[in-house]
Amino acid sequence: QVQLQESGPGLVKPSQTLSLTCTVPGGSITTNHHAWNWIRQPPGKGLEWIGSVTYRGSTYNVPSLNSRISISRNTSRNQFTLQLSSVTPEDPAVYYCARDNDNSTDWYTARGAIDFWGRGIQVTVSS
Repeated sequence: QVQLQESGPGLVKPSQTLSLTCTVPGGSITTNHHAWNWIRQPPGKGLEWIGSVTYRGSTYNVPSLNSRISISRNTSRNQFTLQLSSVTPEDPAVYYCARDNDNSTDWYTARGAIDFWGRGIQVTVSS
């Protein structure tokens, strides 16, 4: 069983940067052929894949967020981080981190390969 734990502020002001961390206690984010994903679910909407970092450290993200997103990792802490700059009223959601077993670089692959999820963290954007 792999545990994933999201952490970060639940409230962000408009135009500021959202920073979330996913910790994998007792696990390794460099294990062969796994990717570590960020996924969100806005209120009343479906899941939206945001991006991933592979076991080799390569990062991928949905193109619509290219100008605002940064995904990184800290292998010594078994953590990976999402930073989303210039948050808008379209960014509130429950944010999840998740592991997939197919080294996914997009949602098409990840959605069928995710085997462990974090519990999610609610993020609100408000001044």
